[in-house]
Amino acid sequence: MTRLAAHQVRKDFADTLNRVIYQGERIVIHRRGKNAAVLVPIEDLKLIEAMEDQIDLKLAKKARKEKGSVSLAEVKKKYGL
Repeated sequence: MTRLAAHQVRKDFADTLNRVIYQGERIVIHRRGKNAAVLVPIEDLKLIEAMEDQIDLKLAKKARKEKGSVSLAEVKKKYGL
């Protein structure tokens, strides 16, 4: 993974963005020596979001099985929704 200083990314933004878009490069942007952000291709972001959705789904299914859980209908009734 490439690591670039923020000032370099700012100076060459179009070129940096093209590297991400067309070459699929992942670029870590650092400021004062500390990693601050990452530029990734949109396909990578979609994959990360899909993985997060799967994790959230597993956690939600687990939570529904816990003792004391309340249905959506019960919440709506309680709060007059």
